[in-house]
Amino acid sequence: MQKLLFFLCCVCGPFSLHAQGYDITVQLKGYTGGTVYLGHYMGKTTYVMDSAQMNQQGIAVLKGKETQPGGIYLIVLPGKQRYFEILLDKQQTFSVAADTADLAGKTEFRNSEDNAMFAAYNRYIATMAGEMEQVQRRQAAARTAQDTAAVRAASEAIGKKLQQYRSDIVTTRPGTLLAVIFKAMREPVVPPMPQKANGSLDSTYPYRYYKAHYWDDVNLADGRLVRTPVLEARLARYFDQLVAPQPDSVIAEADWLIAKTQKDKESFKFVVWWLTKTYETSPIMGMDAVFVHLVEKYYVTGQAYWVNDEQKEKIISRAYSIAPNLIGQKAAQLVLQDTASRRTSLYDIKSKYTVVVFWDPTCGHCITEVPKLDSAFKASWKQQGVTMLGVKTEGTREEWTAFIRDKKLTGWIHAWDPGYTTNYRKFYDVYSTPVVYLLDENKKILAKRLGVEQLDGFLQRELADTARKP
Repeated sequence: MQKLLFFLCCVCGPFSLHAQGYDITVQLKGYTGGTVYLGHYMGKTTYVMDSAQMNQQGIAVLKGKETQPGGIYLIVLPGKQRYFEILLDKQQTFSVAADTADLAGKTEFRNSEDNAMFAAYNRYIATMAGEMEQVQRRQAAARTAQDTAAVRAASEAIGKKLQQYRSDIVTTRPGTLLAVIFKAMREPVVPPMPQKANGSLDSTYPYRYYKAHYWDDVNLADGRLVRTPVLEARLARYFDQLVAPQPDSVIAEADWLIAKTQKDKESFKFVVWWLTKTYETSPIMGMDAVFVHLVEKYYVTGQAYWVNDEQKEKIISRAYSIAPNLIGQKAAQLVLQDTASRRTSLYDIKSKYTVVVFWDPTCGHCITEVPKLDSAFKASWKQQGVTMLGVKTEGTREEWTAFIRDKKLTGWIHAWDPGYTTNYRKFYDVYSTPVVYLLDENKKILAKRLGVEQLDGFLQRELADTARKP
């Protein structure tokens, strides 16, 4: 069972108010008391939004004045260890009777055609699961290639039956929530590869066709998909597997996709929020440029209507702290003092590459990483035209100079900003240490926030690319 979160994040926002609200009577066979909860999906995450006490007959009524957005909801059993899914859409007053000994097979609904159809589908899934178990047993017992082929054919037949079941609902019940969900789960069927002019097959065609038709069956103007796991799963796969991991490519795809959600506030809100969250915390270097773009286009302009002024200010402030140090930008000037209190300037360093390290002699991570950086510098980087600029952020002057002496960090330019006149924390986004930047000879940012091994790999590739250029 997925973990249920007992709070709502800011993406949820206010709901539309309707007089009828929701009124769900739940009867659980085998229970004579306890608390029943009503939850919902928001993407792949689940949240609890309401609860009701059961009487001795095992009946509880979940009731609210606000009609809920359409989507997949959850009836969570007492003890919060088990749940079953229901659909909420236009009809939000109905009853459900569930036998907890067989939730999939013996759950019945009254006054809800959507849920009667959903329950029938769940029973069909249970039947298919039984057939698949038999196939898996045959697979374990397979001894010959013929046995394996027969098992594969049986497995494919089950998959086709399941797809046909879903397709029938899409065809016969268009517009229903279940049909919208099943349609959004469809995968593009890629035609055979065409021949190129020279007679060879176009091996790039399957990828290009699949990507071009990935969203064909997903109605991005239908906010009901927000409260299902389907939309977030498709977003994650699209941006992880089909979009080139380059900021410009991701930005173009993000804007194109967001434009398709503009007709539905819930869909627009979720997609913008998901992209913002994803690229603020992306582990791929340089993707913070996507976050900055999203904030400038959708939050600064006031389109992110679901965040309050305080939240918006924090998001915008975070973007503006990243904007000056994006990959490809010129690094901010640093006018510092070295260990002898002499002036030293970043832009006075004449070097093919400069590695700027913001570090703290009292920081446990720095104590480990800074000597590793020094080892790589002395082993190869120095000979490859790299200058090391170490900038003290915390700790006393005595702790700083003692660390430099004890660890033999020779060959570096060691400096600090005693009056904090450079505002380096803002311009280099230094909120923890160590923070490492790689700059070229013109002080353009090539890489940042990499570990020693990653930085070395990046530098070697950069050197190799430079060597190949005419």
